[in-house]
Amino acid sequence: MRDTIILLAGQFAQMMLVLLIAPLITGIIRRVKARFMRRKGAPVWQPYVDLSKLLRKESVIAENASWLFRSAPYAVFAFAWVAAALVPSFAAGLMFNWAADVVALVALLGAGRAILALAGMDIGTSFGGIGSSREMMIATLAEPALLLVFLTLALMAGSTRLPEIAGHFISTPPTVRISLALALVAFVIVALAENARIPVDNPATHLELTMVHEAMVLEYSGRHLAMIEFAAQLKIVTYLALIACLFVPWGMAPANAGPFAWFAGLLAWASKLCLGAVLLGAWEVSIAKMRVFRLPDFLGIAFVFAFLAILMAFVTRAVL
Repeated sequence: MRDTIILLAGQFAQMMLVLLIAPLITGIIRRVKARFMRRKGAPVWQPYVDLSKLLRKESVIAENASWLFRSAPYAVFAFAWVAAALVPSFAAGLMFNWAADVVALVALLGAGRAILALAGMDIGTSFGGIGSSREMMIATLAEPALLLVFLTLALMAGSTRLPEIAGHFISTPPTVRISLALALVAFVIVALAENARIPVDNPATHLELTMVHEAMVLEYSGRHLAMIEFAAQLKIVTYLALIACLFVPWGMAPANAGPFAWFAGLLAWASKLCLGAVLLGAWEVSIAKMRVFRLPDFLGIAFVFAFLAILMAFVTRAVL
């Protein structure tokens, strides 16, 4: 009974931690981009202020908006929160980690994306339709590559559950694996596309020719917009946590290790997320936005790398 309570408390702490750290990661990315462009930039806690301000504002809703438009922000936020909470962070094997399956994770992220795309088309504006169509085009190219990356790692670990994959790589001596390197490159490309980051999309612009994610949420305001922005921040944390869990899992504590080991794992996990945020900010100021019609080529590279990764995993397994 005592162990169950401890594991439940650890799971609750992880669910709260992803909520607390998500705006901070966004603030770090924006601050790094500003410093690289020789600007002072907003403080790293500015996203907290923005979310608080939006939550206090009234939502303006179009007259022809249906129930889907009103409920979509909360559903998108719920899916993003559950996905972020399922990824092992400072400890592996917590209370709800039995559900942390890679296929279920892809389904959660895909469901949130589909609901947001439907909400973007609900009112019937041209911007919403453009953004939704582009989002679905990106999803059809990115999700197969993401599944291949997950299947590559599952093939190596012998399981599709995230804690077992992380445990496998922690217990295995560090070695140079071509399949892992290819899978990491493919995963990074997919993560940029899924989070609407440069070169796929620019979250700081509202130009018709370049908008993808922003076009779908132009009609939202107030608390609805706050939920969508919060969900986008949680999604960034989810992908950074996946990189930390699957490719650099060292420092993660076992679930039964106790609070002190959890604290050390928390420091390692937070350091990885902050480092990922710094690298993402540096990446976005060093490359230009890609034209929409070139996105299939860019995401096709991710699929090719993911296919080569799973092919190399099969060959390596057959040789061993």
